Amino acid sequence: MAIDISEFDHPAWLTAAGTGVGYLLILVLLTVLLFLVPWGIFVLL
Repeated sequence: MAIDISEFDHPAWLTAAGTGVGYLLILVLLTVLLFLVPWGIFVLL
């Protein structure tokens, strides 16, 4: 069973991948800002 990779050449796949990566980056940033930064401040005090 051969997989035809050319069906994934459409720009919509790139847009979907970029959206997913963007959401992951935002989640990581919010996790750091909302949890790790306050925890670090608490530990230092």
